[in-house]
Amino acid sequence: MAKAYIVGQLAVTNAEGYAKYSAVVPGTVQAHGGKYLVRGGGQVSQLEGVSQGERRVVIEFPSRQAAQNWYHSPEYQAILPHRQANSVGHIALVDGVDPA
Repeated sequence: MAKAYIVGQLAVTNAEGYAKYSAVVPGTVQAHGGKYLVRGGGQVSQLEGVSQGERRVVIEFPSRQAAQNWYHSPEYQAILPHRQANSVGHIALVDGVDPA
C-alpha cells in the first residue's frame, strides 16, 4: 500500500491566531498515524514559479485513507477554522509511489 502525503504552502496572516492551530495540530496528526517530514518556514530556495507563502508542510500518512480520516476527523475539523482564518495558501493530498 502506498503512503500518502499532505502537502501545503501557506502564508500566515495572523501569527497569534495561527498559533492556536499550530499548538494542537501535531497531536491530531500523530493520532492518525501521520508524521511531519517538513513543518515550518526553514530555509527555502524557490527554484521555479512563485512561492505561495513562507510556511511549508509535508505530512506522511501510512495510506490515503489514513490521511483522509485525519483531515475529516472531528478533532482536526474543530481546529481547522483557526488555520483558515489566519492563513492563506494551498493544501493537497498526494499519493506516494507504490513500493510494489
